[in-house]
Amino acid sequence: MGYVKTAILMAAMTALFMVVGGMIGGRSGAGVALVMAGAMNLFAWWNSDKAVLRTYGAREVDMQSAPEFVGLVRELADRAGLPMPKVYIIQSDQPNAFATGRNPQNAAVAASTGLLSRLSREEIAGVMAHELAHIKHRDTLIMTVTATFAGAISWLANMAFWFGGNRNREGGLLGSLAIMILAPLAAGLVQMAISRSREYEADRIGAGICGQPLWLASALGKIDRMAHAIDYPTAERNPASAHMFIINPLHAHARDRLFATHPSTANRIAALQELARSMPREEFAPSRIPTTRRDADGPWG
Repeated sequence: MGYVKTAILMAAMTALFMVVGGMIGGRSGAGVALVMAGAMNLFAWWNSDKAVLRTYGAREVDMQSAPEFVGLVRELADRAGLPMPKVYIIQSDQPNAFATGRNPQNAAVAASTGLLSRLSREEIAGVMAHELAHIKHRDTLIMTVTATFAGAISWLANMAFWFGGNRNREGGLLGSLAIMILAPLAAGLVQMAISRSREYEADRIGAGICGQPLWLASALGKIDRMAHAIDYPTAERNPASAHMFIINPLHAHARDRLFATHPSTANRIAALQELARSMPREEFAPSRIPTTRRDADGPWG
């Protein structure tokens, strides 16, 4: 059902794009705008993983610098049937994590030092399994495509207001102004709905990868509580990237409610608890993670 919902929402995004584009020279104007928007965003898509990792000051680690964390990711990637992604650590007290990359062969996972020091080994396994689920089902690509459409719609809406050929038709200037405001807002809402849909799916698939839905459920509860108590200044300066994290990292400003890219944590936990009741119990011990929490400058790297 998650994939059907995503397809419907992406179709709505496409339709909205064409409606706004029609305000500028009809079909031909929309076609030119689509080509220009695609060209601008192709470069961003190709380099999106590098850009976001650089934005958050992520540091790549390996089996020499962080053997236990990298070993865990390797174990989970093998279980998921994925190539080994690059592994990064971000210096931040707020526990959080994200995945990026245009496909499984060019993917990366990143976890904050707060996550590695504050969560148990089982909870870290649940979080990283969730991020690998995003990679396995190419959610990072889906979100890049929807972000491209959202940006193109905002751009077209502004062009329609200033250069639209239909201003003298029904609605006039007020109609163009309404489109300029409402079209990007609608695009943003569709983008956020797609993001929320993919989070539920990644929770389900990630639980299957590690075999223990309650590990992820416990992690989500802890991360949510701490994310509301610990500021993440870098994320606050880059709110458009909030959808990438396992839990929304934003809370310090009133505007953050405009970026509700994640479903209710309580609902996600309830869904995982229901899944745990229906799944056969698997024996998977993330053996390379110590039984007690460690500071990120220890075996985590």
